[in-house]
Amino acid sequence: MPRPTVRYARDVAVVAFAQSDHLRRTDELSEVEMVMPVLHQVLAQTGLKAGEIGFTCSGSSDYLAGRAFSFTMTLDGVGAWPPISESHVEMDGAWALYEAWVKIQTGEADTALVYSYGKSSPGSVRDVLTRQLDPYYLAPLWPDSVALAALQAQALIDAGETDEPALAAIGARSRAAAEANPHAQLSGSVPQGDYQVRPLRTGDCPPIGDGAAAVILAAGDTARRLCARPAWITGIDHRIEAHALGLRDLTDSPSTRIAAERAGVFEAPVDTAELHAPFSSQEVVLRKVLGLGDGVAVNPSGGALAANPVMAAGLIRIGEAAARIHRGESDRAVAHATSGPCLQQNLVAVLEGDPA
Repeated sequence: MPRPTVRYARDVAVVAFAQSDHLRRTDELSEVEMVMPVLHQVLAQTGLKAGEIGFTCSGSSDYLAGRAFSFTMTLDGVGAWPPISESHVEMDGAWALYEAWVKIQTGEADTALVYSYGKSSPGSVRDVLTRQLDPYYLAPLWPDSVALAALQAQALIDAGETDEPALAAIGARSRAAAEANPHAQLSGSVPQGDYQVRPLRTGDCPPIGDGAAAVILAAGDTARRLCARPAWITGIDHRIEAHALGLRDLTDSPSTRIAAERAGVFEAPVDTAELHAPFSSQEVVLRKVLGLGDGVAVNPSGGALAANPVMAAGLIRIGEAAARIHRGESDRAVAHATSGPCLQQNLVAVLEGDPA
């Protein structure tokens, strides 16, 4: 079956993807030292040199680094010469990819390097993430990310959408799948453990760790020259929900559904889904709104329950989906990234490979 016509001005594809090994701590490495090998790997896959990249965009968080404009330091990993066209988003790298995709759509660039990274080990990421909450009502109460996810999980249980054994099965399946992922932080048989915040146990929550990822985007014939089987982005969209949790139905994710509709997810079957679901309960919500049946391979990489470097986990979902298309293991995949508490912001991309 021929690939559907892309609905945008230019055909754009992911042509390369690289990531670090995700570790609990990288005390001996700076952000630059963590990012540089990944940048070298992704460039080597295409044979491109830094000076041949039309646009560079990164995603990270100054809150994790503990200093303002911390992303400027990692530009040392890209190189000071020749001068580059560069931008940065204070978001997961999936949103940096969106900015780069827009840049290519405008015709301002034919190729783009997108990278993101996060070191959660130096501090308490559960406390750091409270700073993204509403500053007047929620943030002063300091509800951490696990406590808020537990509210969502309990709402799902109360609504009859899931139960604790089903949540445990999601964690077990994800970490079993991660045994085939050499970059995963957790894999294999991982105990469900004690309650972190009821009803979420340790096995329902993401590991805390450090990591980085990078992809290269290219347009049209350039993508075909750089990659034997490009992963074409045939649809991409992102949406945001109300900041106040009390205004949202935590058992649903209308922003994901709208983004999926605009990206064309429902126009044809998908065979792979890489979902950015840091908590097992969030996979329940995402499966429902994306209409994913049992025949879809969900998080074959292990997902965020196997490795969750903050600010890079969403970009990794796109990269993992693209890599399966590159290897011929998938023909049409959906990749999802989220940011904020309880699936507040959601980006959905559809990636497709040329028919054999």
